[in-house]
Amino acid sequence: MFGINTKNIGNKGESLAEQYLLGLGYQILDRNVYMRKAELDIIAKDGDTLVFVEVKTRNNFSFGNPLESMTNEKISNIIYATKMYIASKGLYGINVRFDFVAVSGTEIEHLKDAFWIN
Repeated sequence: MFGINTKNIGNKGESLAEQYLLGLGYQILDRNVYMRKAELDIIAKDGDTLVFVEVKTRNNFSFGNPLESMTNEKISNIIYATKMYIASKGLYGINVRFDFVAVSGTEIEHLKDAFWIN
């Protein structure tokens, strides 16, 4: 196959995001967890909060800003997968937050509390 390998780009972006989060003091618990409908990119702890981090990587803006990739369907799938993860680990009653990290080249944009569970 010719062209850019999007899986490699995504892995590189997730690694950059992980290093960035570690620099902020997050503790990385897991990466690339598949729960039926969705992949949870990074699962971390920020203090006493369990943080589910969605990472989107772009080499450039020809396909738009990575932030524009967060559709309602994608958010719903992440929330569903998060609920399954919490249930599978018995992590009831903990603080949960959803962050979004956009990686564009070497630039990182981090949105805390990017969305919520209704």
